[in-house]
Amino acid sequence: MIATPHIPVMLDEVIEALAPCSGAVYVDGTFGAGGYSRALLETANCSVWGIDRDPLAVKNGARMAADFPGRLTVLQGRYGEMTDLLANVGVAQIDGLALDIGVSSMQIDDPSRGFSFRADGPLDMRMGDDGQTAADVVNELAERDLADIIYKYGEERASRRIARAIVELRGRTAITRSAQLANLVRGVVAKSRDGIDPATRTFQALRIYVNDELAELDRGLEAAEALLGPCGRLVVVSFHSLEDRRVKTFLKARSGNAAHPSRHMPVDDIVAGAPTFRLIKQGAVKPKAAETRANPRARSARLRWAVRTRVAV
Repeated sequence: MIATPHIPVMLDEVIEALAPCSGAVYVDGTFGAGGYSRALLETANCSVWGIDRDPLAVKNGARMAADFPGRLTVLQGRYGEMTDLLANVGVAQIDGLALDIGVSSMQIDDPSRGFSFRADGPLDMRMGDDGQTAADVVNELAERDLADIIYKYGEERASRRIARAIVELRGRTAITRSAQLANLVRGVVAKSRDGIDPATRTFQALRIYVNDELAELDRGLEAAEALLGPCGRLVVVSFHSLEDRRVKTFLKARSGNAAHPSRHMPVDDIVAGAPTFRLIKQGAVKPKAAETRANPRARSARLRWAVRTRVAV
């Protein structure tokens, strides 16, 4: 399988939103191949802290750091834990944060990681090197739990049929390869008119579950609120509705634009208090047509950004 070169999604829009300036401190919370970090460092005489749970990304980041002596450091860990990670290196406040949510091209294109339904490999799907694998999930969880995961995180209507087929197959042989699972799903779910592979939603669901991605996003947004100084900028690029909906809800609530609840319902203190973020643009920014032509993986990207107010949390 030929790997697709890593292309940072909506790079121009991310850098424009962050508006890097000399002397500022930025965090690339999903470092990956370091595309956003490199652009920040080349645009202004700033410093960047990269964060990634993937040891390979951290190793590659250490090599990139040699191009920017004293200005780039990549830490291994989850971006949802960035408050503690940065505190450990003496950073208590930052000027900007970029998050590119989801799996990276490098991870998808490496069959040994098990993310892709297009190439056979171990059914792993972990972004880091710890925790349960996707194989653990499909071979050990109850049928009902599998169906719930595939429906909740993959928005797959055939989740119960898929879960039933998984349980039937694993009763005969362990499901340990990505091709095994992909072919099983293709045998249960009919091809769609839009050409999307029937296994897409099931693989998405398992990946999100294995890596606790949605809860990680929630923790990351709250960490951004705590770390960003006044006028600090938060930029988030997401790739499907589950992620984008969470970012949208968070920013609306923190900017005072959330729908007003019933007077009979309690409101949490932060939502009820002064806004901690200011929305610069209502709605999500979509990639330009030229980018989606050059990089089809960008077609579902949505960018949202906001500026931190002076309100403390």
